[in-house]
Amino acid sequence: MDKILFRKIEKVEYEILEDLLYELIYQEDQNNLIPREIVNSPEVRLYIDKFGERRDDCCLVAEINRKIAGAVWARVLSGKHKGIGQVDNQTPELSISLFKEYRGKGIGTHLMKEMLGLLKAKGYPQASLGVQKNNYAINLYKKLGFKVIQKDQEGYVMLLKLR
Repeated sequence: MDKILFRKIEKVEYEILEDLLYELIYQEDQNNLIPREIVNSPEVRLYIDKFGERRDDCCLVAEINRKIAGAVWARVLSGKHKGIGQVDNQTPELSISLFKEYRGKGIGTHLMKEMLGLLKAKGYPQASLGVQKNNYAINLYKKLGFKVIQKDQEGYVMLLKLR
């Protein structure tokens, strides 16, 4: 594999978050994909809407050959629509997404470790995320130390203490 550069996202690259947002949606049936328009629904769009305008917004990307392969981003979500992994109004909720051709190569693990280190350095005591029960990424989250703190029929809310 080519050399991977892990870095903070640049403002001019924020638009790629819409593509990555669609890619992060777990699609169990690859023959019956959820329409891309799902990213425009308020409960999905909140993960990227006006990204960079909130004090807590941060995003790291993995770049290979000058192309973004994936990203992990964090937002503190509160207000009318809350994230599926929200635990409170102070905890950043993580989203991670890689384009299909870059999955299974350890890039996501590295991105998550970098982001968790960044959040810890910023003084956050914990980070959360939401994940569907059938999503293979649960194993990654558990390896990183995330614990299931809430369950419903479709998924889990997971939390990692950073201190």
